[in-house]
Amino acid sequence: QVQLVESGGGLVQAGGSLRLSCAASGRTFSSYTMGWFRQAPGKERELVAAVDWGLGITYYADSVKGRFTIFRDNAKNTVYLQMNSLKPEDTAVYYCAADTKYRRSRSPSEWDYWGQGTQVTVSS
Repeated sequence: QVQLVESGGGLVQAGGSLRLSCAASGRTFSSYTMGWFRQAPGKERELVAAVDWGLGITYYADSVKGRFTIFRDNAKNTVYLQMNSLKPEDTAVYYCAADTKYRRSRSPSEWDYWGQGTQVTVSS
């Protein structure tokens, strides 16, 4: 069983920054694709960023491209989401997730492990 624990959420003013962290248990973290999803009230959960385990190839949703950066530290079994130039529209619960089979899917149902979520609120 893989455990994912997020931290770093909070309240920030528009234009500010936050860094989210997701710590994973186990010794196979380096072989997983890791991603960050978010879900705002009344909306579907969406993939905002992902990074593979080998070359560090990344994916970003158009809505966050140029503002968010995903990166990982395999030695620490941790993946991060650096969030800059935050907007009120970024307000959501953010979840980290792991894909053990390199499916590279945007669908939440294709991801195998999930963290508990951390709230990010951006004030105007």
